[in-house]
Amino acid sequence: MDSADRKLLNLLQTDFPLVARPYAEVALQLGTSENDAIARVKRLASSGIIRKIGPILDSRALGYASTLAAMAVPENQIDRVAEIVNSFPGVTHNYIREAQEEQGGLSPLRSADVAKRRPARRWGLSPSAPEMDSSPLPIDCHPPNMWFTVHARNQKGLRNIIAEIERRTGLKVVRFDATKIFKISVQFQIEDPDED
Repeated sequence: MDSADRKLLNLLQTDFPLVARPYAEVALQLGTSENDAIARVKRLASSGIIRKIGPILDSRALGYASTLAAMAVPENQIDRVAEIVNSFPGVTHNYIREAQEEQGGLSPLRSADVAKRRPARRWGLSPSAPEMDSSPLPIDCHPPNMWFTVHARNQKGLRNIIAEIERRTGLKVVRFDATKIFKISVQFQIEDPDED
């Protein structure tokens, strides 16, 4: 990756031009040709450095419903369950988060904790879905390890997607609806490693 690639990556993250020929505009800022800018983007995408170029839409402003969801998936079923969950177009950001004992991270619930805690209380989150099951966790449970977001046109659509995921996987999905949204913007300043 050369300095033009790094400058291109910085531009694409924050100042992508909303014009008829955006790569011509990017090329002007890079001091190169439109074809070179496009070739660089294609090369960076094929190498996995760029995963996606697209808009970030505010689903709530568009009237959509969404939730953070979690499942406790046995390790030997992760690939199967991930394939099912990922088959829904409204599902994004699906990832596994491993429990970590004695490292300050998540740890499996002990039997003594089960009668007192629901998963939401374990992590300080508040499940606010009206249909949330308030029964205690089963004795053999462990913390959720598969986390994903689900978006749908409305609450009914959201409930239907979650019900279908549960039906197809045979596992309970726990919703963690947002009570307050904090927006953060992540930008990776791609710097020249030789410039210090």
